[in-house]
Amino acid sequence: MTHTSMKGALLATTLLAAAAASAQDATLTIESWRNDDLAIWQDKIIPAFEAEHPGIKIKFTPSAPAEYNAVLNSKLDAGSAGDIITCRPFDASLALYDAGHLADLSDLDGMSSFSDVAKAGWSTDDGSVTYCVPMASVIHGFIYNKDAFAELGLEVPTTEAEFFAALDAIKEDGSYIPMAMGTNDQWEAATMGYNNIGPNYWKGEEGRNALIAGEQKLTDEAWVAPYRQLAKWGDYLGDGFEAQTYPDSQNIFTLGRAAIYPAGSWEISGFNTQADFEMGAFNPPVQNAGDTCYISDHTDIGIGMNAATENPEAAKTFLNWVASSEFSTIFANALPGFFPLSNAEVTLEDPLAQEFISWRDKCESSIRSTYQILSRGTPNLENETWNASAAVIKGKESPEDAGKRLQDGLASWYAPQQ
Repeated sequence: MTHTSMKGALLATTLLAAAAASAQDATLTIESWRNDDLAIWQDKIIPAFEAEHPGIKIKFTPSAPAEYNAVLNSKLDAGSAGDIITCRPFDASLALYDAGHLADLSDLDGMSSFSDVAKAGWSTDDGSVTYCVPMASVIHGFIYNKDAFAELGLEVPTTEAEFFAALDAIKEDGSYIPMAMGTNDQWEAATMGYNNIGPNYWKGEEGRNALIAGEQKLTDEAWVAPYRQLAKWGDYLGDGFEAQTYPDSQNIFTLGRAAIYPAGSWEISGFNTQADFEMGAFNPPVQNAGDTCYISDHTDIGIGMNAATENPEAAKTFLNWVASSEFSTIFANALPGFFPLSNAEVTLEDPLAQEFISWRDKCESSIRSTYQILSRGTPNLENETWNASAAVIKGKESPEDAGKRLQDGLASWYAPQQ
């Protein structure tokens, strides 16, 4: 080899090495609304990733939750947004993808770890493109005071008949309010009421997808029946539940004044610090013994790549790591009640969180019925469901009238329901 050709070969080798290094030597900035998670990222998640990938540095730069959408859109429009974008589920992130701000991640290796249900919150309507890696879901059910149940000799209910028998026994004893939930704020009546128990009636994804396709209506029995159950709840919520706010309900339960709390798993961390009694949880009771159970395992948070990032390879390396068992285990234990959506094996240290996630092994998972597609028009089905759920619990509207009102509203703008 001549001196000139050797110099050329050395130069080529040097350039290749530099290119390989530059593909991974990068600083990635993460945009997020989870400002209360800052310490978890700085103390646990980032050190774990950087230890395995020393060429990539991570900066977690959250905004205030209420300001996140506006701040992020402003940064994206100005070209100053971070490399990694934390994604809210459904329409807000879909709009970012449609605007060209989020990259198509359908071919990312880590996506094979997620089911279609898990990816639904961050996929196009037809499911052909997924643009954010699913990070976590929240699961709905009922948290209960184990001391109260032991004191009253109650078993955990598995059927609706057992559920109402337990509520009757608690009410008759008088030592505890049977259930802590109010209707003042409305959203909890739908979120911890209607969309908590409803999947058992409309069979989870089967009914949700049929509603989107126009094959079922909100006046069908499967959609009215959950309101019939909610109409019975008012007898068990304690005096003045109509004016009771969400924080009021939290306090009533954690102070030990109520035996049962219709819940989302996000309550776990706060309840662990506030309640001085042992807690358990049970999934929404089925109508009849032996029925398949369904749970609302709702997609809550995902993470994607800024389509304009200058560090796409490093960003994909990070996103593949987010899909791993290691990330899932760190995240789930740092934030009990926010559950990994991947099929990677995860060990949870919190017993209450472990109880919630164990339902995935015996029940079918679904997401909230109003969140995908059906709340894009006016009237907004999600907000109308809040109002209807609260009205039915208070006895101000019949289950049948609530179903008809919601169906009429949806049909007024949504073509498949016309």
